[in-house]
Amino acid sequence: MKKTVRDIDVNGKRVFVRCDFNVPVDESGNITDDRRIRGAVPTIEYLLENGAKIILASHMGRPKGKADMNYSLKIVAERLSEILDKPVIFVSEPEVVGRKTKEQAKNIKQGEIMLIENLRFREEETKNIPEFSRELASLADIYVNDAFGTAHRAHCSTAGIADYLPAVSGFLMEKELRFFGDILEAPKHPFTAVLGGAKVKDKIPLIENLLDKVDRIIIGGGMAFTFIKAQGHEIGTSLLEEECIPVTVELMKKADEKGVEFMLPVDELCAYEFKNDSETKMCDVDAIPDDMMGLDIGEKTRKAYAEAVINSATVVWNGPMGVFEMDNFSGGTRAVAEAMNECKGITVVGGGDSAAAVRKFDLEAGISHISTGGGASLEFMEGKVLPGVDCLQDK
Repeated sequence: MKKTVRDIDVNGKRVFVRCDFNVPVDESGNITDDRRIRGAVPTIEYLLENGAKIILASHMGRPKGKADMNYSLKIVAERLSEILDKPVIFVSEPEVVGRKTKEQAKNIKQGEIMLIENLRFREEETKNIPEFSRELASLADIYVNDAFGTAHRAHCSTAGIADYLPAVSGFLMEKELRFFGDILEAPKHPFTAVLGGAKVKDKIPLIENLLDKVDRIIIGGGMAFTFIKAQGHEIGTSLLEEECIPVTVELMKKADEKGVEFMLPVDELCAYEFKNDSETKMCDVDAIPDDMMGLDIGEKTRKAYAEAVINSATVVWNGPMGVFEMDNFSGGTRAVAEAMNECKGITVVGGGDSAAAVRKFDLEAGISHISTGGGASLEFMEGKVLPGVDCLQDK
């Protein structure tokens, strides 16, 4: 259990908060989705109420270690100010921690909020160079990590800075760790993992770790075809990772030995081309035509998967069931999202494409937790140590 901002006296202290303000921006420079900014608000409001002097920091986009003003956090400062209905002092310097930034941090008053420039304007940030970690630490008295989305990265602002300041988590980080910690350490059973996406090799460590914890694994998406092929079926022109066939056989064997139900598609919605308007046909997995590819789980599979999800006490979902970005191949992913909403147990969506799908279908309300970190949640569920969590003080 990691310490949070509740466990440390912040009154009168300068508190450096690493947020995840990596928001999508359109061609006109407008923020198209401010959820990540809103996600930091509970921690910021707590610090304001408890007399802290707040210094916020984040990255946005990939400026590649250069001061590219297309990635300036100015728009974030403006949006955050609107949300809080309070001024946010924005200090923009190409070196990030320059004279103006140091001066503002030194003179910041209780109840004030400042935001420094995009951390990735400095190439040292992603290389975790101690010199930049010390520069960041020199601005504050306490470090708070509230950026779960970057917790799997050992960067200056996510891990290195904790070598020089007392380090605790913010409320967003706390929530992520609580949900994932609970489902991995003490899940309610039956526990179902729904895994999709394109590539098997990206999910192998996850499946191996979950086999000791879950009662059922449901497989969908493009990765399912390597398993289907391993069962001896022809898959037409569907996605195949031939080199992964031996490991899929091994995973299914392990699941059987451990008494874990391993559910694979029994039918697929197939198409001649990878296009939304391609001609389609619903095919059983043992009857996929040579010139067609599966782009979504079929109707029988959707029904079976939905029933399994609804009857679970804990469900974690990582990866779509089909090419959900194309409306004609989004039905399987929608079916899982709807079942997650119907499930009366704990339901967790592991960020990334799964979270995007839930939002696309406007089905967020009935889900217990939607993670803010795709890569971080995946690595956490694989059993890996996250540098941005490991560096925080234990309770």
